[in-house]
Amino acid sequence: MIDINIVREEPEKIKESLAKKNCDPGLVDRFMEIDVEWRKLKGVVDTLRSSQKQLGGEKREEARKIKEEIKDKEKKLAVLESERTMVVDQIPNPPASDVPVGRDENDSVVLREEGDRPDFSFEPKDYLALANGLINTDKAARIAGSRFGYIFGDLVKLEFALVRLGFDIFTRAGFLPVLPPVMVKPEIMKGMGKIKFLEAEDAFYLPKDDLYLIGSSEHSIIPFHTDDILSAEELPKRYLGFSTCFRREAGTYGKDMKGILRVHQFDKLELNCLVLPEDSEEEHQFLLSLQEKFMQTLGLPYRVMFISTGDMGFNDYKQYDIEAWFPGQNRYRETHSCSNTTDYQARGLNIRYRKNAGENEFVHTLNATGFTFRAIIALMENNQTEDGRIILPEAVRDYMGKEEINPAG
Repeated sequence: MIDINIVREEPEKIKESLAKKNCDPGLVDRFMEIDVEWRKLKGVVDTLRSSQKQLGGEKREEARKIKEEIKDKEKKLAVLESERTMVVDQIPNPPASDVPVGRDENDSVVLREEGDRPDFSFEPKDYLALANGLINTDKAARIAGSRFGYIFGDLVKLEFALVRLGFDIFTRAGFLPVLPPVMVKPEIMKGMGKIKFLEAEDAFYLPKDDLYLIGSSEHSIIPFHTDDILSAEELPKRYLGFSTCFRREAGTYGKDMKGILRVHQFDKLELNCLVLPEDSEEEHQFLLSLQEKFMQTLGLPYRVMFISTGDMGFNDYKQYDIEAWFPGQNRYRETHSCSNTTDYQARGLNIRYRKNAGENEFVHTLNATGFTFRAIIALMENNQTEDGRIILPEAVRDYMGKEEINPAG
């Protein structure tokens, strides 16, 4: 959640940030209206409490009346607090001043392109044609519905080979492996600033248990430190989560219905960090460098995107994406995302650290994709041969025990 003091002190600045993120600037006016009423009533309640304390035992009747009045006004105060929280929850994290302003993904900026696109002497196939039955979405649709898939054989081995490669790269960089819960309570999801994720019904909900399935291991790893007060010496804390993730893809109706590029269930390596506020910008660049190292280790051509205000996450201060070149589709597609959420999530989950003289301050949190199956799709399309074989990058061969896979054979 956003710091309400910033909304009070800089309402016009917050209105501008809302407009940049395609949100209603009127939320600020609504907040101010409720907040003024809340503060006024809070002052009345505080005055009544002070009067109550000053009354002696001889004025019991007067004290009783004041007690009843306090009780009545506290009920109204609680209603105002609830209304104010509902409004605050709709205010996103303001974007950094250098983030490209735009309405959607088309306004994001290419920062750089890395690697050479393959120059095929034949018409490259897409990954589904290359898979030759090792990916089956038709049978999955009969069993579970659309946006699911069965994956078989060497492609399963390849996923775990790349997971192991990712583990080696990221743990050497100081990340602690974690297998987190894949379900969280509603208050945790809200504390993480995932209001839009919930409102869009993009999260799968289990009403009988009052639990949400996570859309990323970030949703349960960062909350591990809910209500913690860490020492500055403990930071940064760096976690490498591996989990199955679940998303409805509610806002993508009709997009990527074929294949497994956009599915309801997928495995993911996720990098999560808690850092000192002054270190979060540097940590963001560090995470991006690790993602690029993973892509370069695989020899995949990619570009780094600076995501526009209209396409970035609700709780993001700054976001980068890595898009790999998919020759079978003749386009770049996202494989990695990397976000700095500053203190937005930490404030919602009450995660702090001790500063000098015992003063406590909220930490900054960051998250970044380590690996998903999309990297395998990019690998397949970029390393294909005319006869349908897939030549494995050298970095993967020891994990696989072979130099190529041949779905056709």
